[in-house]
Amino acid sequence: MSSLIRLSSPDTISVFFSGPIFLLIFLAAGEVGNIQARPIDFVCDDHARRDMNTLKKLEASVCSSSASLPSPIQLPCVKIHKASWDKKSMQEKTGEVQSALEMLGQDVRATMTVSQPGCQLSLLQQLEHSVSNYLHVVTHLEITGEVGKQYFFCPSKRTHNMGLVLRNFGRLLSGKLEWLVAELKDRCQVERPTTNI
Repeated sequence: MSSLIRLSSPDTISVFFSGPIFLLIFLAAGEVGNIQARPIDFVCDDHARRDMNTLKKLEASVCSSSASLPSPIQLPCVKIHKASWDKKSMQEKTGEVQSALEMLGQDVRATMTVSQPGCQLSLLQQLEHSVSNYLHVVTHLEITGEVGKQYFFCPSKRTHNMGLVLRNFGRLLSGKLEWLVAELKDRCQVERPTTNI
């Protein structure tokens, strides 16, 4: 069931997908060991993907003490040039999204270590949890061939502005990640065959 749940701490289990369908799958899996919910469900269910996006909640949690970060965070590369994107292999596209999430998560965790307890640390913890959830899904997508880390140059920068970090994270989700998902949609009919009665 590693595709459905993630241990965010020794005491906490975080369920990736919400909604009645995934709740039923999760409950059934507790009694039937061979039922598995896979990250492809993230691709095929738009509602589950929207439910997983907690960006608005994070933005609403920004307070005066959390607006300016004690150490800078590298903004993910979010700009897409369609012609260049279309020329990349699925492995390259997946690796690009994966690398962006990994780098963002690393910087958020580093900033957490120098943040004072309170609003700022709580917000960073929520952001790290969200980034980790997306990284888990992207890492476990069934992509044919080896997905390597993509190190590429882009006109990005480091910032102490938490609002800017959240906006760029949102652009990564609505941009490259959604484009990647769109290219995997053709698997949904294969993964979820319909039956005629």
